[in-house]
Amino acid sequence: MSNWSITDIPSQQGKLAIVTGANSGIGYETALELARVGAEVILAGRSEAKNLEAAKRIKREIPAAKVRFGKCDLASLASIEEFADGMIAAGRSIDLLINNAGVMMPPTRKTTADGFELQFGTNHLGHFALTGRLLPLLRRGQGTRVVNVSSLAHRTGTIRFDDLQAEQKYAPWPAYAQSKLANLLFTFELQRRSDANGWGLMSDAAHPGGSRTELIVNGPGVETWIKRLGARFSAAISQSAADGALPTLFAATSPNAKPFGYYGPNGLFEIKGAVAPAQVAAKAKDEAVARKLWTASEELTGVVWPTT
Repeated sequence: MSNWSITDIPSQQGKLAIVTGANSGIGYETALELARVGAEVILAGRSEAKNLEAAKRIKREIPAAKVRFGKCDLASLASIEEFADGMIAAGRSIDLLINNAGVMMPPTRKTTADGFELQFGTNHLGHFALTGRLLPLLRRGQGTRVVNVSSLAHRTGTIRFDDLQAEQKYAPWPAYAQSKLANLLFTFELQRRSDANGWGLMSDAAHPGGSRTELIVNGPGVETWIKRLGARFSAAISQSAADGALPTLFAATSPNAKPFGYYGPNGLFEIKGAVAPAQVAAKAKDEAVARKLWTASEELTGVVWPTT
């Protein structure tokens, strides 16, 4: 795994990949490199204009790239259902699902179209619903992998079952950290359920360390000081979006990636560096909490997963 790079990505020819939040940052770099090695890539996102522009950029760099836009707003259960129904109607199996899209730290509480706190609703519930609705196609894929993009922030997260939507008390960081902890709990519970029910999925996760992306800078209602911080984040304590995408690409494609795996940079505090197994907080391994979160997520989204 030492010094693993994009040159180590095996051919993905013939595979279909869906990448959420692929119009910029980590998602864009992930989609770009998957297209480079032959995968057909669907850029699943909210903004048609931004995703079509991203597709054009990929095709300018890789003229033979097979890349297209798919309308899917992770902050809307109706949009997720519409996207998934369209995919199922088309009937093409899915080999890679990269659950990358994210919202980070709006300073005031905001909600999704369905009334969920924006970060928990988008970062976790949206991807939970999308993956569940696409399950029939994922089960038919070639060595199917589901990769959830988490964060170092998961280590400080707590699943507040008494206030999942932060209606009683909202603070940007705790709400974000909860959503990123939920990403890992979902990753590991998905693998357990796949193993138990014979779904044939490999579920793993990644985090980008401290990467220079537009996640903070273009966040909803982000305060001026945060924008300045994002714009000036020093290269000495961060890495490029391309480098930040390497753990995701490793999790999605490497023969050495494992079920239940979690990958990130290997440098100081996992901020930057080569791809390596990442530290998983004990709370992310709590199976009882994972089962409880799964049940709550089914109830909130209305997406009930099969048991066979």
